[in-house]
Amino acid sequence: MPSQPSPGVAIWPVLSGAKFAAVFSALVLIIFPASADLAHGRSSKAAHGAVEEQPFGTTKEGKKITLYTLTNSHHMEVRAMNYGAIIVSLRVPDRQGRVADVVLGHDTLEGYFDNSPHLGGLVGRYANRIANGAFTLDGVKYSLPKNNGPNTLHGGIKGFDQAVWQGTPLQGQAGVAFSYLSPDGEEGFPGNLKVKVSYSLTEANELVINYEATTDKPTVINLSQHSYFNLAGEGAGDILNHEAMINADRFTPVDSTMIPTGELRPVKGTPLDFTTQTKVGARIDDNYEQLVLGKGYDHNFVINRKAEGLALAARAYEPVSGRVMEISTDQPGVQFYTGNFLDGTVTGKQGHVYKQRYGLCFETQHFPDSPNHGEFPSAVLRPGQTFHSRTILKFSAK
Repeated sequence: MPSQPSPGVAIWPVLSGAKFAAVFSALVLIIFPASADLAHGRSSKAAHGAVEEQPFGTTKEGKKITLYTLTNSHHMEVRAMNYGAIIVSLRVPDRQGRVADVVLGHDTLEGYFDNSPHLGGLVGRYANRIANGAFTLDGVKYSLPKNNGPNTLHGGIKGFDQAVWQGTPLQGQAGVAFSYLSPDGEEGFPGNLKVKVSYSLTEANELVINYEATTDKPTVINLSQHSYFNLAGEGAGDILNHEAMINADRFTPVDSTMIPTGELRPVKGTPLDFTTQTKVGARIDDNYEQLVLGKGYDHNFVINRKAEGLALAARAYEPVSGRVMEISTDQPGVQFYTGNFLDGTVTGKQGHVYKQRYGLCFETQHFPDSPNHGEFPSAVLRPGQTFHSRTILKFSAK
């Protein structure tokens, strides 16, 4: 009687070439599932909520930049780099479970070198505008570079979103911390300011942003994350079909140079009333002075709150994908900006051209020009004090 082949051996002689490779690969993935992550350029740890690090190019000054990838078990992914503490991509599932990148940006580091729209950046030392490029603190006048008409915008000519930060993965969680020392006199601001911002991704599909800062001289501080969102997917068109709710009964109207007048105006009866969920494009082109000045929405809203701590600031919903983003913060204001000054001159990811109103921002913040408005919540930080702030972006689908 002829000898029988050993079990598990007879199949191999009849498979060759592509069939053999396919079977072998399938068995490898069954036995060693982590290899799937390696095949896609991820570490197995990153697939389970840790942090992956990879080179992301070099600045013009020769400084190496690192890209950090945060993931959770719900297919959400955040990528951020230590250049400008910029959020490079944010991938979120829709109601069908399909994942898309919902922030505008670039595929390469070089795209961010001339980042006049501040795509994805951590803006400071003072986010938003300071009138006439100057403020007075304790009787001393400080002059700042004017980079937005007569005003200083987002920290000046070289703000925090153009600085090289020190990145450190957070232990035991999908998070990364970025640290930066802003030297005394940088962009005209007083004091050596030590800044730390961290991005953490939770299993509840929350991106938690924590800010911390100390100074050795009295100074002013206003830090914000300046990502442009399109919940249909970046490059998918304009955001006029998004629906927004802003938890604010008042806003700070502006003058012709977009500086607050000092008034806290009720939103009721104006096109800035988003106290109930409203389509972004429904009134954006109304002949209302504030919309004409900003070419759309570019206004600070005074968040309704009953106490200190986190409060719901805003909610955005995109009806086609079903994606929802909720913004909570402990800051007094949120700047709602509808990308009015995107003009098609920026080409972003996958060759997408970012035209007017292709993204919207919810910048949690102190009020614009607070250093020149004693009636606004103070943005002053003094030696011995520590600035703390938290903003949470929670994503879901319905």
